[in-house]
Amino acid sequence: MEYTVQKLASLAGVSTRTLRYYDEIGILKPARINSSGYRIYSQAEVEQLQQILFFRELDISLDRIKEIVTSPSFDSSRALKEHREKLLDKRKQLDALIANVEKSIAMKEGRTIMSDKEKFEGFKQKLIDDNEKKFGKEIRDKFGDDTVNKSNEKLKSMSQAEYEEVNRLQVVLLETLAAAFKTGNPAGELAQKVAEMHKNWLTFYWTEYSKKAHAGLAQMYVDDERFTAYYDKEQPGTAAFLRDAIHIYTGYKN
Repeated sequence: MEYTVQKLASLAGVSTRTLRYYDEIGILKPARINSSGYRIYSQAEVEQLQQILFFRELDISLDRIKEIVTSPSFDSSRALKEHREKLLDKRKQLDALIANVEKSIAMKEGRTIMSDKEKFEGFKQKLIDDNEKKFGKEIRDKFGDDTVNKSNEKLKSMSQAEYEEVNRLQVVLLETLAAAFKTGNPAGELAQKVAEMHKNWLTFYWTEYSKKAHAGLAQMYVDDERFTAYYDKEQPGTAAFLRDAIHIYTGYKN
């Protein structure tokens, strides 16, 4: 079966503008243009649009989706299986948060007792799951399963005060890093303060601290484009600056 832009947009629940944009950027081209100048989509494009929408649901950028779906090695059947696993993980996260909300409601209504630790369990598990999804393979390859599993357990066992403090520290760390970056000196007093703060932030998650591991993680911030994008979001070059500051602080270089 074939579809015009309007019919496919209606079928998929997207706007015609979206489909035209997908055509413009080369992520979803119509099968042909008919004699009246209308875009016509075949079954192959319908299936490709489904894949694109699955990837979008998983918060993957359009640039990355284009790389994936236009690659000669793209396997749609394998991709569907991977989508299923990731969506199941997402459902698990939502189920944990829903359970947390339901227990909170029951506590408010006097039907149960909920500890302060339990109030944050759903959020901690989501953080763990998100980190595993984004960086799990690389972190486990570099530091080993045992180290990562112990770190996850330490996060889950955090008290309310510790959980609040590590989140506060992360905000202050990023603000101080932004200020230090403007000095242009990774060996300067402010940059070295950032490296110290980064160490303190890590100790909330790591069961054991070592300067070598700290320096290795800092190098990963530059080697892995996802970490780099996070730190360079506001000021390009921040990830490398932080790496240099930590290498100076620890005395190690990778």
